[in-house]
Amino acid sequence: MYPLIDLFAGPGGLNEGFSSVRNSDGSYAFSNSASFEMDAYACETLRLRETYRHLSRAGRSLEGYFDYILGRKTWAEIYNGTFREAYMESGDKVHREVLGEDSRTQIDSLIRERLLRHKPNAPWVLIGGPPCQAYSLAGRSRRTGDANFASDHKHFLYREYLHILDEFKPTIFVMENVKGLLSSKNGDDSMFQTIMADLRALPSGVTYEIRSLVVDEDPERLKPSDFIIKAEDYGVPQKRHRVILLGVRSDVAPLIPRQVLVRADTPVTVRAALEDLPSVRAQTSKRVPKATVDWAVAEQAALQELAELGSVPVPVGDVLGSTAHLIYRIWIRDDMVPVPSQHQPRPHMVSDLARYRVMATMAERMGKSPKYTDLPAVLHPEHSNVSKEGTPFTDRFRVQVWDAPSTTIASHISKDGHYYIHPARDQARSFTVREAARLQTFPDNYFFEGPRTQQFHQVGNAVPPLLAKQVGEVVASMLAAIRD
Repeated sequence: MYPLIDLFAGPGGLNEGFSSVRNSDGSYAFSNSASFEMDAYACETLRLRETYRHLSRAGRSLEGYFDYILGRKTWAEIYNGTFREAYMESGDKVHREVLGEDSRTQIDSLIRERLLRHKPNAPWVLIGGPPCQAYSLAGRSRRTGDANFASDHKHFLYREYLHILDEFKPTIFVMENVKGLLSSKNGDDSMFQTIMADLRALPSGVTYEIRSLVVDEDPERLKPSDFIIKAEDYGVPQKRHRVILLGVRSDVAPLIPRQVLVRADTPVTVRAALEDLPSVRAQTSKRVPKATVDWAVAEQAALQELAELGSVPVPVGDVLGSTAHLIYRIWIRDDMVPVPSQHQPRPHMVSDLARYRVMATMAERMGKSPKYTDLPAVLHPEHSNVSKEGTPFTDRFRVQVWDAPSTTIASHISKDGHYYIHPARDQARSFTVREAARLQTFPDNYFFEGPRTQQFHQVGNAVPPLLAKQVGEVVASMLAAIRD
């Protein structure tokens, strides 16, 4: 198995995908040597998943794991025997660390010790995505006018990734970041071009050929946009566009043919991802809207108005029997999880429940998500500028559409669910953690530790594991070319 080092690991999306790759003989292609992550709850998630992985690969009982994630037993009740042994061993692989110049010595020491457990000069892989808030369009928008934005250290956390490249010279690396990296600037300089220039001038002199996973072109002729991967093109039920750099060390690059990901035959839709989950309803929040409106009356009036307009049939794509759908289903489902966990909706205000029901009805009729300005005025949010021309964020209430991939599941889902309204009118709520996880392609047997807000945060910050698996298969095939 090829050693894997995971930086800025989050809850383990990249790692889960790579760790699921198998060789032609059925053996696993990668073995996680170390994961580094600063968030405490994400580290707990990583460690629990490493425990599951250890038990599964060793052919040991997973009963305790499933009893815990499905709520049948407490941690105290399952923390014994082989489960306890596996959990203790997982602590050797998951490290809560803040990557930075102050921690380099310690992290270098840990990585060096892990790599020494393998044959000298054995091929290995570095994966990870430096935090993206400084590059994301949403993050930049929120910090417009911030005098400290240009000097934010988060712009430069990629240098910690490059330091590991320079110090340990992995055979192949995979670096992921948001699409906004291509348009982000630090002063007058493009952050993408700055990162590429730094990659080409590592202090030790080691060099990498930077390849695209979607365009089969000479690396010297690639454009920045050639590094964008659209997840919905590869069987992920979500329109998530990310920059992924695949680096092959220059001394072995001539031995490894270029490879790209294979596009899915059809999109995987929200319907395909969520329709089989149990229907659940949200409780009413204790918060009281400022306006004194009879929301039931307002909702019925709006629905009556829609009924009088008639219905517009929206074509449903015949994708439920596609290869992409079958691959997704096999990846997501687990017979040991008949009813997935973490599928409890958060509470909502009465006013929002009314809006959700009406907007879900409108979305079904229109085949797309309406803006809140499409609602009758009585159902508009209680904001002073809501009716003014040029009001921003008119899509702050967004119903996800059944027969298309969802919009990007972002970490903002941890703050509110208005962008992630369930398409079924009779459920009238935002997505649950499990629904967000399914759209991110985390298997139903994947469990996120921490309070619900932190669970959402982890899911939104992850790389879709099913996409990561496909990247891992390309990398494994490349490494096999060296071995052969």
